[in-house]
Amino acid sequence: QVQLVESGGDSVQAGASLRLSCRYTGISDFSDFMGWFRQAPGKQREGVAAYSPEGRNSYVDSVKGRFTISRDLSKNTMYLQMVNLKPEDTAMYYCAAGPGPFHASRALMPGTYNRWGQGTQVTVSS
Repeated sequence: QVQLVESGGDSVQAGASLRLSCRYTGISDFSDFMGWFRQAPGKQREGVAAYSPEGRNSYVDSVKGRFTISRDLSKNTMYLQMVNLKPEDTAMYYCAAGPGPFHASRALMPGTYNRWGQGTQVTVSS
């Protein structure tokens, strides 16, 4: 009964901030790895940020310094805090979980994960 549900997406102006949430069930806090991905129309799904039980997080270069991934174990929720949003951040955002462990080089690869939410839309206008 693994389930992941994203929320928090919105249509905003460039420079705005948003916090995405992923509420989950059936995910191990200490053995499962989780991450955020996004997909824009006509483009491949790309890894945005990844969280590991060891506390080692990774980010795609385009969001470093602007996005922060976190996980609240007591609330069974993973977050993606996004600041200074840009039009190129426009995409459907998905949270995902995988069995782990895996090397950092694989943390932002969609094929590493086997549990996915349905997505939440983020639209940023200039």
